[in-house]
Amino acid sequence: MQQDLTTIKRRSAARLLGALPAAALVAVLAGCASPAGIEPQARPLEGAEVGLAGTEAAPAISLEWWRELGDAQLDRLVERALQDHPDLKVAQARLARAAAGVEGADAARWPQGNGSLDLTRQRYTENGAVPAPLAGSIRNSATLQLSGGWELDFFGRHRAQLEAALGARRAAQAEVAAARVVLAANVVRQYVQLGRLFEQRAIAERTLAQRQEMLELVRQRVAAGLDTQVELRQGEGALPEIRQQIESLDEQIALARHALAALTAQAPGALDDLRPALPALRDVPVPQQLPADLLGRRPDVEAARWRVEAAVRDVQVARTEFYPNVNLTAFVGLSSIGLDRLLEAGSRQYGAGPALRLPVFEAGRLRAQLRGRTADLDAAIESYNAAVLGAVRDVADQLASRRSVERQLREQQQAQAAAEAAYDYAVQRYRAGLGSYLTVLTAEQAVLAQRRLGADLKARTLDTHIALMRALGGGHAADATLARR
Repeated sequence: MQQDLTTIKRRSAARLLGALPAAALVAVLAGCASPAGIEPQARPLEGAEVGLAGTEAAPAISLEWWRELGDAQLDRLVERALQDHPDLKVAQARLARAAAGVEGADAARWPQGNGSLDLTRQRYTENGAVPAPLAGSIRNSATLQLSGGWELDFFGRHRAQLEAALGARRAAQAEVAAARVVLAANVVRQYVQLGRLFEQRAIAERTLAQRQEMLELVRQRVAAGLDTQVELRQGEGALPEIRQQIESLDEQIALARHALAALTAQAPGALDDLRPALPALRDVPVPQQLPADLLGRRPDVEAARWRVEAAVRDVQVARTEFYPNVNLTAFVGLSSIGLDRLLEAGSRQYGAGPALRLPVFEAGRLRAQLRGRTADLDAAIESYNAAVLGAVRDVADQLASRRSVERQLREQQQAQAAAEAAYDYAVQRYRAGLGSYLTVLTAEQAVLAQRRLGADLKARTLDTHIALMRALGGGHAADATLARR
């Protein structure tokens, strides 16, 4: 009995000692290869935090919003720019690359296979493990083999990689849309500015004609002894000033045409006959409220949001690196020493089995990798927050400018009407001999200033509308083809 008890104790001690390596391994794994304590610190902003309402229906914005201005010539220029501009093609190339990344991540989820043929002429050592008659001989050897493997996605690594690639592709798609919005806005803005320059030139030409008429009247009055050489020299000196302004405007018109040609991927002289009519461009009302859904359609905000999604998935991939990697592998083929025996039945070889890989002494590397991915996620979230804050400010600025310009335009129209009436009255008094030429010039300068200001405010009204359409995303909506798989 005592002997049996001693035997049981010895066996229990042996089992305990045999279990110690496994327990030590578990302790090492638990202590060294753990992602615990590594979490993102950033938090995405909510719509209410930046002053956006979330309950109202978002007003519809046309994807081709520039057509609302009612200029077919402008429509053609925008369409050409969206087809041919290099910046847009660069964004499309990035999208194609991101799509290729999705295909690669998706392929990794499925079994992989390959075939190989190896031919070798080799001298076998006489002092190694190879026995005679191979030792010291030179022989040909060949291996013809098919092999395959399948990494089982027990912990979701491949799925997370695919989701990260999909997020990157969606972000690239949104960046293409952002490039389209910016390009279209730049074309329309440059077109409006060109129209403003032509309107300013027309005002300068009318002013030149008025001053030529006044100069002729001064000459007649000098000949009649009613005016002096002072008034005559004043009238003559006014003409070069206006001609200089016209020449300056012609220079700006040429430069604006060149800029518009570059935006539409044409030679600098391709638009030398382009002459936009600023008064013909229709003004378009703007929304008074900004629901969060509308601002969320901005492609740059959407791209930032998808970058966050991709970064979240990258963190998940980094976490799965702490878990075992299970592969199923198999091969079948032929192998022989001597090419003449390769296709014999005895040259067959095959095998199959699982392979398990578990990180044990890589905890420092894996935790550093996870910290890096988590930092990338924090950066993506803060970039998203910055995009939201910038978008909110952009829209608020454009709305404030638009409303201010509308009020300025109403006041300017009243001021111009008064200046035109004062000028007409001053001319009538001068012709009747009741007023001086200086009074006429002063009144004319006021009219000229108001006409210029009116053209500038008209252009600014359109410009703020263009900027607001760009700030609101230009009618962008997410592409349905990028739906989650």
